[in-house]
Amino acid sequence: MTPEETKAFEEKVYAFVGKPIYTGSRRGHDDVNSAMIRQWCEIMGEKNPAYTDQNWAEQSSRGHLIAPPAMMYAWTQEGYKVASEGRPTDGQVEMVKFFDSHGFSGSLGTNVDQEYFAEAKVGDAIFEESMIESISEQKTTGRGIGYFFETYAKFTNQDGILLGTQRFRVFKFIPPAQEDSAPSNDSALEVPTRANSPRGQDNKWWWDACDDGKVLIQRCSSCQALRHPPRPMCGECQSTEWDSIESTLDGELFSFVELHHPKFPGYQYPLIVGVISLAEGTRIIANVVGCDVKDVVIGMKLKGKVEKIDEKNTLPQFYPV
Repeated sequence: MTPEETKAFEEKVYAFVGKPIYTGSRRGHDDVNSAMIRQWCEIMGEKNPAYTDQNWAEQSSRGHLIAPPAMMYAWTQEGYKVASEGRPTDGQVEMVKFFDSHGFSGSLGTNVDQEYFAEAKVGDAIFEESMIESISEQKTTGRGIGYFFETYAKFTNQDGILLGTQRFRVFKFIPPAQEDSAPSNDSALEVPTRANSPRGQDNKWWWDACDDGKVLIQRCSSCQALRHPPRPMCGECQSTEWDSIESTLDGELFSFVELHHPKFPGYQYPLIVGVISLAEGTRIIANVVGCDVKDVVIGMKLKGKVEKIDEKNTLPQFYPV
């Protein structure tokens, strides 16, 4: 953009600041219910009895079940239909389309901040009011040139009690141009591999063990609680001292999904991604292989093998017993 074009663009895009995303407050499709709470807790590994144990909750000072505060944003979401039907038009959708139409088609969620003020109990209706709170000046980052925008949402119940707030920041940027590439000779193209494992300070040791053919499970040195994926602090006693044990890779299929679209280079299809309950008591996400998709059922017994799946990656995969 020329300086004049940038000025004209910014005059229009900054006009979105302060505008509501929805007309009035939006009520969640479902009131707070124990079924959705239970499913959320199962997936997240949340075991607080205040959320799922009816008998415990009735004997507590509250006298009833409550929803995990982190579920606050889940109650008003559109759901899976967005993937096939797109999002209904609202203030944020209009703003994003405006960014896209001027070349800022890249999107990167950067951070989310939530504050909680009151508890939601089973039977409550959840209402969301959202607005576009701010749009930054133009920024140049490693991703490209773009703008950060931040939305602000507040969540209330049917009595107007403020349950919590959320600020969500997104970076809209111009993706870098992709250079045209073609082989300079008749040599074969490089076979694509899976995405490389993200190795950082807290998990490099785990991936290094995979490279050596082992799956290790982190163990707290203080209370002996096992945890996976790796993280610096024990969730049970908050100790930062730990060692590890080697898994036998005996497991049972807790949940699974077959990925259809989009198909990524380097992956073999059909691609079955499972959540496997290991005999040691933790769960791991891995591919289920060596069987037809129609034969995969929750509860089936599995045995894992650490295998080199391409030139760059060694991963545990699980086979039916």
